[in-house]
Amino acid sequence: MPKPSPVLSMQSSLKRKSNDNSQTSNKKIKKTSVSKSSTSHALDPNDMAALNRRAARFQREHEIERQKSSRQFNNHNSSYSPYANSQLFKSRSGTPATYDVDNPEANPNVPNWDRFTIVGTSQEIFKDYLRLTSEPKPEQIRPYHVLQETLNQLKKKWREKATYNWICSQFKSLRQDLTVQRIKNEFTVTVYEIHARMALEVGDMVEYNQCQAMLRNLYELGIPGKVEEFTAYRILMLLHGRNRSDLNLYVGQLTERQKADPAVRHALSVQRAIAMGNYHALFDLYMNAPNMGAYIMDHFIDRERIRALMVMTKA
Repeated sequence: MPKPSPVLSMQSSLKRKSNDNSQTSNKKIKKTSVSKSSTSHALDPNDMAALNRRAARFQREHEIERQKSSRQFNNHNSSYSPYANSQLFKSRSGTPATYDVDNPEANPNVPNWDRFTIVGTSQEIFKDYLRLTSEPKPEQIRPYHVLQETLNQLKKKWREKATYNWICSQFKSLRQDLTVQRIKNEFTVTVYEIHARMALEVGDMVEYNQCQAMLRNLYELGIPGKVEEFTAYRILMLLHGRNRSDLNLYVGQLTERQKADPAVRHALSVQRAIAMGNYHALFDLYMNAPNMGAYIMDHFIDRERIRALMVMTKA
């Protein structure tokens, strides 16, 4: 015969359910209380002990990183010996020379000259630009006197209507050789100024901006050049980019000598004409721009012409 199914009393089932509910509610209460206490402990700004422990932990981490970086730098200096050959210890004229460690200014063309400074030995006049992917070798770098001859030949080629792509590659290679040998003098300024003018003439604003940025650094070093001319170009470039904050800051830093220069006065007049909406004066300044300012104004004169037509149409 089948066994009768057990009969559970209603009271026992209710007790079990109530016990289960009380246990789960107790667990939830404990979890919430723990989380609240932990968050309040972590976010309490008045707990000075926790803040001090946190500051000490960050200090230890910074100290470990500093030790790692100093150790890597020391290892790099100890293994940095690819330049220790006889070719690097020759003078600009090719004759052997000795350099005193206590006299780092052995060459006036190179700031902070030391015995690790590369001196090129290549005699090639023309060399295409290639981005460096390894440490430069002296036999691939042209020395100072060869670079001077290269610039003379490039100016002659430009007058003979050589293609700009080839000229640009040659100038970038020339600039690279100057940078690798750390040559910063009036010749370096001349190279960047000539390349910047050529880039303006063909509308290559990428190369022009690179030359302009480097020229600004060279001028800040006190190396003489066409400072006022390129100051006027920079003002016009800021007008082209509508960068009013940088323009106001840059104009405020101009000296009285720079403001007295005709090119800078012209650029400031262009700024004033655009700000006041004096389009008659703007186009007159465009037609009488000094140096190569008109090449930069070409990039924003159409925009201002459209604005002038809109103003006249509304009137």
